[in-house]
Amino acid sequence: MTIKVGDKLPAGTLSEYVEVEGNGCSVGPNPFTIEALTAGKKVVLFGIPGAFTPTCSAQHVPGYLAQLDALKAKGVAEVICMAVNDPFVMGAWARDLKTGGKVRMMGDGSGVYTKALGLEFDLTAKGLGVRCQRFSMLVDNGVVKTLNVEAPGKFEVSDAQTMLKQLG
Repeated sequence: MTIKVGDKLPAGTLSEYVEVEGNGCSVGPNPFTIEALTAGKKVVLFGIPGAFTPTCSAQHVPGYLAQLDALKAKGVAEVICMAVNDPFVMGAWARDLKTGGKVRMMGDGSGVYTKALGLEFDLTAKGLGVRCQRFSMLVDNGVVKTLNVEAPGKFEVSDAQTMLKQLG
């Protein structure tokens, strides 16, 4: 079953590579529960097929970086990018795109959370395994308020500009 507007996010954990020890986090991969990431605040969560991939690196993540201040002005506390990649890869990609302190780059290494959302995308025939569909959602205190899922190979509705419009 695919997540939909009005649903509470399923329980799960994403991992983030932390560069600097602090706030109870050690250097390296740290697990974060979805509940803790979304409790009591508005969060934009967007998913991508994979780190370092062309559209994700050139458009999707940079779009959210460029619109971060506008999103925060509309009440968004955090922007989180997730992919079916391990936290080491997501950390390297975060360094490459200079997302530190801006967009959190979180790994769903085995795709368990992606499957819990019902947003998996099987690219095994192309040698890429099961990935995450490209999507964006606004989550308010753990409840999905908007959801934009892309058709395979498309990048039309999960971008930062669409999210800004949906925030009003």
